[in-house]
Amino acid sequence: MPDVTCQRCGQTRDGFEKAPFPGAIGARILEGTCQPCWGDWLKQQTMLINHYGLNVMDPQARQFLTKNMDAFLFKTGRAEDVDTSKQGTINW
Repeated sequence: MPDVTCQRCGQTRDGFEKAPFPGAIGARILEGTCQPCWGDWLKQQTMLINHYGLNVMDPQARQFLTKNMDAFLFKTGRAEDVDTSKQGTINW
């Protein structure tokens, strides 16, 4: 595994042999995300899916998750706060 300096935690750790996500954001993950931070994202993603009752086949839900992944891994914008009053809904 190649070492990467993670954009999220700032540490140099094991990266990935191939991108764990498709497209341009997958290339960014490959170049600048360590495996432990990716694991943290997977836990966060699961929490968001369960909390909001997301259907991952819905393009709007996938867009919501991708936006939150970008904010979580690369500290762009703001990661979605989990607000229990919004359970089962997505508010744009």
